[in-house]
Amino acid sequence: MAERPPVGLAMTATGPGEPTARPRPAHPDATSSGRPATPALRMLGIVKSYGGATALAGVDFVARAGRVHALLGMNGAGKSTLVQILSGAVAADAGVIEVGGSRLTHQGPRAARAAGIATVYQRRSLVPALSVAENLLLGRLPRARGIVAWREIREQGATMLTDLGLDLDPQMPVRALGPGSQTLVEIARESHRGGRILILDEPTASLGGHDAALIHRLVRQLAANGTSVVYISHHLDEVIGLSDDVTVLRDGRVVLTAETASTSAADIVSAMVGTTVVNDRPPRPERPHVPVLRIDGLSRPGRIADLSVTVGAGEIVAVIGQAGDGHEELFPFLSGMRRGYDGTVTLRDERIRPHQVTRSLRSGLRCVTGDRLGTGLVPQLSVDENVTALHPTARRPLMRWGHLRSLAGEARSRFGVTTLQPNPPVSALSGGNQQKALLAKWLSGSSVSACLLEDPTGGVDIQAKAEIHTIIEDLADSGIAVLLASSDTDEVMRLADRVVVVRDGRAIAERSVDDLTHDALTHLLLGGSQ
Repeated sequence: MAERPPVGLAMTATGPGEPTARPRPAHPDATSSGRPATPALRMLGIVKSYGGATALAGVDFVARAGRVHALLGMNGAGKSTLVQILSGAVAADAGVIEVGGSRLTHQGPRAARAAGIATVYQRRSLVPALSVAENLLLGRLPRARGIVAWREIREQGATMLTDLGLDLDPQMPVRALGPGSQTLVEIARESHRGGRILILDEPTASLGGHDAALIHRLVRQLAANGTSVVYISHHLDEVIGLSDDVTVLRDGRVVLTAETASTSAADIVSAMVGTTVVNDRPPRPERPHVPVLRIDGLSRPGRIADLSVTVGAGEIVAVIGQAGDGHEELFPFLSGMRRGYDGTVTLRDERIRPHQVTRSLRSGLRCVTGDRLGTGLVPQLSVDENVTALHPTARRPLMRWGHLRSLAGEARSRFGVTTLQPNPPVSALSGGNQQKALLAKWLSGSSVSACLLEDPTGGVDIQAKAEIHTIIEDLADSGIAVLLASSDTDEVMRLADRVVVVRDGRAIAERSVDDLTHDALTHLLLGGSQ
């Protein structure tokens, strides 16, 4: 492993896999006399149980002003519960919370916000039809004599963006922004509401390298301005490059707290899982791949131009690009979610029309979205209801619940969906189990011949990621043609047999993974020559 910088420096990524040392100011937690200042946040002995299951067992967590503190752990380790307690969404069974040295007794999210605690969740809460400025001031729009002061909204929004160095048009509708810019708006909104402690839950999940770099820059600026940033991420390279301190939870307990500069990725992984996770590319025998799925001339003005790709039986082909480069168009096209595309789809020599969803499903094509709770699962329904939603029994006027439970049990076992309760709402599961439930919903049964997987491990932990990779390989081993749309170079190198690289809406290279290195793939993504 590369030599780490001294403790007085932190790391920043200049590109994927290229961290460089950056100087830091004097330690922000020291007073003028040199004595340590009061931490911005202190959580002591936090306990929380749900029925007979212990979510947190005496957790201590301390975050300091002007520093980025990474909070890590496997899905189900207790991160979400700790954040919910801190943000006032749920109450702890025991423990003390202090903000700036003052003891805090939560009366709900409003009390937490009044104390200076702000949270940006992975699932955005912006209003797409409103402008950037309106979203920044949502809930506190300036008024004059009871009438909304639109000019003042624009001026305040512009000032808020300028203060944080964000080059965004305050009058632009949020729906016109890319995912990275939308995340910037949400972070800016929370920081300007007076958040002295800012909790960021997977802010770069499913973002490309360029958008992630924008988030990193804003986080560093907020920390430099004195904000205490609690940063939750499953990307270890990101954590090591961005954070000053790291805390790891496992099974509801703190197993590691350290300055990031004094630890390593291997130490963090070991603390998270308590064992070694093997995620290397396994050897694969060479075998012919009879063409199954063929996309010809996929085009949409301003989005993607003339993309063609063929996937054979038992083959995994990845289409990879940075956010906005065009690989995101595969799901809305193949799933029939959006019209306005040119191009044809052939499955086993039969022409299919994606917008005819029922026929497409009967033909054996499955499309698994990267937005598992938005368009993939029904959050309010139970796990069993979700994983059996496509089975014919689930669509009959009279439900055979016993039969559905049996089918769901088989699917949950095959895809490794685990729950604390027998059949909870799918929204109550960890991210990894939600993702496995999503795969079980769409890929159970024997009629699947080809599938599109969009960012299949977005927002899941290391162990769940390894388990999902095994599921995907098992799909290919069973003869299913797997098309992978991703922006994760590590995942593509781990899973794919062939890679199609898209940039600015066009395919610029197609390679066998055996002929690629990680650095060469990154070079192509960032604009290098073929």
